[in-house]
Amino acid sequence: MTSHRPYLLRALYEWIADNGMTPHLLVDATRPSVQVPAHAVKDGKIVLNVAARAVSHLEMGNDFIRFSARFGGVSHPVSVPVGAVLAIYARETGQGMALPEDVNMEEAALDEEQEEAESTSPPVLSAVPNDPAPDGDDDGPQPPTPSPRRGGHLRIVK
Repeated sequence: MTSHRPYLLRALYEWIADNGMTPHLLVDATRPSVQVPAHAVKDGKIVLNVAARAVSHLEMGNDFIRFSARFGGVSHPVSVPVGAVLAIYARETGQGMALPEDVNMEEAALDEEQEEAESTSPPVLSAVPNDPAPDGDDDGPQPPTPSPRRGGHLRIVK
């Protein structure tokens, strides 16, 4: 099944623009294939104003978002993989959506981590002592016994 991210981005972009607000994208600039001006990145993230009046040649495809924008008065081409977009929101109200991690991307990352872990070193195992606990109970701490119920504390007022 294809990713739902590009469809959510396009729908929210249209909703924000139709309401006369300014759509902004929060992008993880550390992801591969993100092409943004390095001087505009702060803490590995960048906020991009993607309003029609701020960018030219905006393309919101299923894989990439591409456009030209001015940073410090100089025009730069911008290309962002859809998976690198963390959120889309209206600047004026903050309304929008933080996008969930794409399931396909999560699975790929987990597969990579598993392969890496399996190839680096075998798991280390150690013996567990077979001695019972000093009080003879291996079940761990016991829950506290419930206290006896008290009578009701409400009274009827006429």
